[in-house]
Amino acid sequence: MGTTTRRTEADVQGFQASPGLSANLQRVLVDLIELHLQGKQAHWNVVGTNFRDLHLQLDELVDFAREGSDTIAERMRALNALPDGRSDTVAGSTTLPEFPAYEHSTTEVVDLISARVYAAVDTLRVVHDDVDAEDPSTADILHQLIDGLEKLAWLIRAENRKV
Repeated sequence: MGTTTRRTEADVQGFQASPGLSANLQRVLVDLIELHLQGKQAHWNVVGTNFRDLHLQLDELVDFAREGSDTIAERMRALNALPDGRSDTVAGSTTLPEFPAYEHSTTEVVDLISARVYAAVDTLRVVHDDVDAEDPSTADILHQLIDGLEKLAWLIRAENRKV
C-alpha cells in the first residue's frame, strides 16, 4: 500500500472564487433578483383573457427566480465571494430590459416576461463556460437554472400560441 501524509489544519484551505468567478456569479444574481421583481410587477398588473392562469404562472416564475437568486448568493458565500443584492446594485447592473409601468394585457405580459426570462438565460449562458472552467460544481447549478427558466418561458409563451 502507498503511504499518505497527514495534513495539518494550516494545509487545508477552502475553495476561494477568483474575481472573475465572483463577477460572473454576481451578474447572474442581479438578473435573477430583477427577474423576480419584474415577475411580481407583471403579476400585480396583468389583466385580460386567461388572467388567472397567467397570474399563477407568474407566481411560479417569481418563486423560481427568488429561490435561484438565493441559491446563487449562498453558493457565492460558500466560495468566499460576497453577493450584492442591494436594490441600487440590481438596478444599476441588471441586463434585463426595464419593465413598463401600469396595467398590461395577458398577451403583452406573456411577451414582456418571456423576453426577460430569455435575457436572464442569456446571462447564464454567457458566463457558463468561464464558470465551468473554474468550478464545475457551480456550473451544475447554472445548468439547473437554465433548464428551469427555459421550461417556464415555454409554458408562459404557450399562452399566446395560436395553431
